[in-house]
Amino acid sequence: MSTFRQIIAVALFNLRSIPERLGSALTAAIGIAGVVGVLVGVLAIAEGFRASLVNSASPEVAIVLREGAENEMASGLARDVTRMIADAPGIARNASGALASAELFVIINLPKRSTNTDANVPLRGIQQTAYDVRGNIKIEQGRPFEPGKNEVIVGAGAVRSFAGLDLGSEVKMGQVTWKVVGVFSAAGGVAESEIWADADVLAPAYNRSDGFQSVAVRLESKDKFQEFEDALTADPRLTVKTQLQADFYAEQSKMMTTFITTIGFFIASLMAVGALFGALNTMYSAVAGRTREISTLRALGFGRGPVVVSILVESVVLSLAGGAIGALAAYLLFDGYRASTMNFSSFSQVTFAFSVTPMLLLMAIMFATLIGLVGGILPAIRAARLPIASGLRES
Repeated sequence: MSTFRQIIAVALFNLRSIPERLGSALTAAIGIAGVVGVLVGVLAIAEGFRASLVNSASPEVAIVLREGAENEMASGLARDVTRMIADAPGIARNASGALASAELFVIINLPKRSTNTDANVPLRGIQQTAYDVRGNIKIEQGRPFEPGKNEVIVGAGAVRSFAGLDLGSEVKMGQVTWKVVGVFSAAGGVAESEIWADADVLAPAYNRSDGFQSVAVRLESKDKFQEFEDALTADPRLTVKTQLQADFYAEQSKMMTTFITTIGFFIASLMAVGALFGALNTMYSAVAGRTREISTLRALGFGRGPVVVSILVESVVLSLAGGAIGALAAYLLFDGYRASTMNFSSFSQVTFAFSVTPMLLLMAIMFATLIGLVGGILPAIRAARLPIASGLRES
């Protein structure tokens, strides 16, 4: 009999015997399911946070900050500088002029709905061109704010997470009481965590009349970015840095996603040690309970290799079953679950939805497979080294 056929025969024999060891097999599978579920759940936080910043970014939108600034909080641009930026080549234009929005960025404190504790919320002062610049802003309730009035519109995520931002309510921010006149969405992007107001009204309320933090522009096309950046770099009057919106948000999300991913793998690795011992115990028990059968197969001419591989196959099958259960549970429990967390780059809350992607599920299955391989290798070697004669005498 060929080695491959021997492996198939012994592996099928082992798998058919699993119901006889159902208790220990379930224990190992459930342990691995727990590891996979936790891993997928934590990584879904990182993926959802990253997606809220990056996935909704337009490839035609660029962000301009002061040179050396890592985020909007650290940036500052004088009014005449923002006007020079708006005149640069490569910017799309409509009947009203250049699609450029000079913007203010302020952090305010508002109570969370869930805990009633204060958290940092981004308050953005925009110009009327901001809607056309972003391109994905949709008023879901109410209306846009009217220029020159103490009115704000609030992102859908901010409304869900923070108290006092419901449509029609009034909230005191800075030296002004503002009325919430609209709720907007932004294709699930980070803007949904923000409050928007007229920049010309917001500036005096926070003593920011001397300038802005950033300028958002819509380019004629993504290919025009280099021309736009070169024009700003070549102008000796300007000391600014320019990034595509997607690149800017990717940098903003990097620290948080790295932190969450590291924590996720650390916790999963600790849990995996327990699951690994469970898998080892299950497979050692399986080998001990089938000593006579294994020795009989060896006496009939089955090689050590097929015995080792068959034990590994059984261990991996149990691990894959546990991994599939854990991955499915994580998907049903976490995918789309909405939460908020701190963005370390802006020190403000970002609302987002957990995202269990196919890549995360594949990673989880691979992690479960690894546990199965490691947990099965020592019992498999022990099975292959069993002395045939003494094994046949086992009762």
